[in-house]
Amino acid sequence: MQSSKKSIIFVPSMHYYRIPSFIQSFFHRYHWRMAKNDKSVYLTFDDGPNDIVTNEVLDILSKNNIKATFFSVGENANKFPEVMERIVSEGHSIGNHTYNHLKGWTSPIDKYIDNVEKCQIQLLNHNNCKLFRPPYGRITKKQGKAIIDMGYKIIMWDILTYDYDRTLNCADSLRKISKRTRNGSIIVFHDSLKAQAQLNQILPKYINNMLARGFHFKPIT
Repeated sequence: MQSSKKSIIFVPSMHYYRIPSFIQSFFHRYHWRMAKNDKSVYLTFDDGPNDIVTNEVLDILSKNNIKATFFSVGENANKFPEVMERIVSEGHSIGNHTYNHLKGWTSPIDKYIDNVEKCQIQLLNHNNCKLFRPPYGRITKKQGKAIIDMGYKIIMWDILTYDYDRTLNCADSLRKISKRTRNGSIIVFHDSLKAQAQLNQILPKYINNMLARGFHFKPIT
């Protein structure tokens, strides 16, 4: 990890599909997993909306009657308001992913908070849900405290799919995330062009795997 002033995720050279439990427990004010006694999975999608990929994701979710959570970048929400409307009208929840996909570790706290608030103003056109996920999982302690004090739930993840990696072995990723899914797991996918090919290979099969195991899918609220 980085120095103690940095609060959250390091980016390892190899794929860690589940964030180590000691990190999750150390940052206990952030949500890494939902109810552990409920056989539910929480699909989340970062970096959208996109008029191509997000609509493909929504088609897959609609086909399976599944609700999810979309952590939207404010400038993308501004660019594709009709996609945002579709997300909300189909019963999904939305969360704040900053207006410009800022990396917390390299952003002054005032600039970072202003960017979060700018994104929230954009999202208020569609929903009043105060969920937040820091881009790259990188946020300082002061930024995190300020955001929580503003009434947000900071939603991290239990499992990362690495679908943004164009060199990803999708069959291997599918096997590993399926194996690691447990009650209350929060799963990260990305509704972005960079992730499109990998996402379309992994997501439908992952959903089928989880349904076969008796899991239910829920949005985060």
